[in-house]
Amino acid sequence: MTNRRLASRAIATGTLVVGALDLLDAVVFFGLRGARPDRILQSIAAGLLGPAAFQGGAATALLGLVLHFVIAFGIVLAYFIAAGRFAFLVRRPLVHGVWYGILVYLVMNLVVIPLSNAGEGSWSLPVVLNGMLIHIFGVGLPAAWFGSRGRLLGFPGAATSSG
Repeated sequence: MTNRRLASRAIATGTLVVGALDLLDAVVFFGLRGARPDRILQSIAAGLLGPAAFQGGAATALLGLVLHFVIAFGIVLAYFIAAGRFAFLVRRPLVHGVWYGILVYLVMNLVVIPLSNAGEGSWSLPVVLNGMLIHIFGVGLPAAWFGSRGRLLGFPGAATSSG
């Protein structure tokens, strides 16, 4: 298998891990608060469609699922690209993954969601703590791990700077 294919596989695996962990957390955390899985997925689609997403049934739930994994792909790919520019991201992915998870949480909640059609999110302490923890452990760390593994597999443009 070529290095490019191995790197692509690392990014794809990272996407699946990040997407699955984040979604599992949402289903459990918000499920314990009465939210059904289809409504959680529709709330993701609401970022694109607005409140109409909640009237779309299975179709908008499926759209939410696809969008969720597209976002996970973007998160892993962004780390992979950054790791190509800054070698320190490859050398210490667990340390930088924590910070990356915090950064992703802040960007999602302070930039992406407010600019989307989803409306206002909840800022209660349990929601913020859960969000921060899942973004550290379920998003940032696996994105950094798989993104840096893709670089270590010798993908063209691998990190060479001392960053």
